[in-house]
Amino acid sequence: MMEVCGASNVSLREFGCEQSLLSRPDGSSSFIQGETSVLAGVYGPAEVKISKEIYDRATMEVVVQPKVGLPSVRERSQEQCVRETCEASLLASLHPRSSLTLVLQVLHDDGSLLACFLNAACMALMDAGPPMSCLFCGVTCAIDTEGQIITDPTAAQEK
Repeated sequence: MMEVCGASNVSLREFGCEQSLLSRPDGSSSFIQGETSVLAGVYGPAEVKISKEIYDRATMEVVVQPKVGLPSVRERSQEQCVRETCEASLLASLHPRSSLTLVLQVLHDDGSLLACFLNAACMALMDAGPPMSCLFCGVTCAIDTEGQIITDPTAAQEK
């Protein structure tokens, strides 16, 4: 155990990843952390709609599909965070006038969902093979009512 800011209980739940699970996407992965699990699929580089075309680089679209129901403001915010992170690591200028689409499907949410999205996205991009300048990962941290740092909080701890 390492000590961070006076917190002595810094730990992550057990996690695992698998790549190339899906046959239709160009790259895919599943990422499981504790009871939270996410499936990711990357499509592209592919032809882009003219309305979304950027002449000097690829466009990146991220779609978060909740376990049930339609996407809400929370999912739109998560999409933006994942898209901005992916765009920072992709060498999009090597594929101008094309698109990359990342679809993230929630299988089960028991906390630290955004970190799972980011980790699944990185693994799916690695599987698809677009040029990237770096890799990335996500870890969720929270501060409880006593001021203690909680790494990888469960859904109950997040509430």
